[in-house]
Amino acid sequence: MYTEKVMDHFQNPRNVGEIEDASGVGTVGNARCGDIMRIFLDIDENQIIRDVKFKTFGCGAAVATSSMATELVKGKSVQEAMTVTNKAVMEALDGLPPVKVHCSLLAEEAIHAALWDYAQKNGIRIEGLEKPKTDISEEEEDEAY
Repeated sequence: MYTEKVMDHFQNPRNVGEIEDASGVGTVGNARCGDIMRIFLDIDENQIIRDVKFKTFGCGAAVATSSMATELVKGKSVQEAMTVTNKAVMEALDGLPPVKVHCSLLAEEAIHAALWDYAQKNGIRIEGLEKPKTDISEEEEDEAY
C-alpha cells in the first residue's frame, strides 16, 4: 500500500520540530480527515530557506509528506520553494494511495502558507503566491489527480 520512501519518512521523519522566531509559519488542515500541518521557515536576507521544521497531526502519509516537503525546500530560494507542488511531493515519495493524495496537497499549501506569512511580515510580494487556504476541501483533492 505505501512505498518504501513513504514508510521511511513516516518512521524516520526529517526536520520535525519548530523554529523559534521563524521567518514564516504556515498552518493548514483538512477538516474532513482531521490532518493538520504546520511548517516553520527560517529564511535569510538572500531569500534562501536556511532551515525548515514541521509539526503534523495526522496519519502516516501526512507525516511522510510533511517530512518530504521540508526536504524539498531546505536550502532552496523562496522562488524555488514556490515550485514544490503536491505532485512533486508525491513523486519524491514514489507515490501515494489515491485516498492519501490530500496529504500532499496539505504539504504544498503549508509551504505556501509559511511563505505567505514571511511575505506579509516583510512587506514583500512573492511572484505566483496567492493567499493560502487554511482548509483543504474535497474539491481541491479531486483536482489533484
